[in-house]
Amino acid sequence: MDIPSLFTLEGKVALVTGGSRGIGRMIAEAYLSAGATVYITARKAEACEAAAKELGPHCIAVPGDISTLAGIRRLVDMLGERESRLDILVNNAGAAWTAPLDSFPESGWDKVMDLNVKSPFFLIQSLLPMLRASRKPAKIINIASIDGQRISPWEVYSYMTSKAALLHLTRRLAAELAREEIIVSALAPGPFPSEMNRAAIDDRDNLAKIVPLGRIGEAEDIAGAAIFLAARAGDYVVGSALTVDGGIVASTFAGSIE
Repeated sequence: MDIPSLFTLEGKVALVTGGSRGIGRMIAEAYLSAGATVYITARKAEACEAAAKELGPHCIAVPGDISTLAGIRRLVDMLGERESRLDILVNNAGAAWTAPLDSFPESGWDKVMDLNVKSPFFLIQSLLPMLRASRKPAKIINIASIDGQRISPWEVYSYMTSKAALLHLTRRLAAELAREEIIVSALAPGPFPSEMNRAAIDDRDNLAKIVPLGRIGEAEDIAGAAIFLAARAGDYVVGSALTVDGGIVASTFAGSIE
């Protein structure tokens, strides 16, 4: 058994949405280290170009706004001008919104649901020809959240709903695409430092107290999980979500024990 070959991404072409910062950048860097050519996209072109430059010559920026169908089509066209196939798609771009229940706005609901659920679906749909042309099997990895697996303690109503929906969408797409050797799975991260999860930066020590492992997630934690799912090692993981949270979901109780 050739163990190193199970975890290499040599010769693979990957696209990571929201790849200029946070978990997306951690994944992009991991894939580059494993031998892939990585395209990253982000809404802010300057930040996307800067991140690609920092990550090295095998990282290419394709900036754009994938919150709209027109933006998705532009991204797919840009990618298609450079590549004839796509081996790995990581749907990481996302948004969150926090507001009290009584005043939670429609805009906060629509923005989050559109970017976190609608955009991954239509991006996958648009990239199917390139995924079908991949070095089989192709991989689609949806970045969900532990907030889609348990009740969040924060008032992020649209966010946790969107991530639960993304997990269910992952299962449905996996069932649809497995026979074409397009393997769909998900990652459900816990607290990692990012602009979306400012608490993991600003209140790191207190947030770590709710993690059974006693610490916030690090880049290597998400990198190992993301490489596993993208590489040959994860070829038989179909429709499942790999939870990377230091034990939060596994230790969450529905109520107190007398």
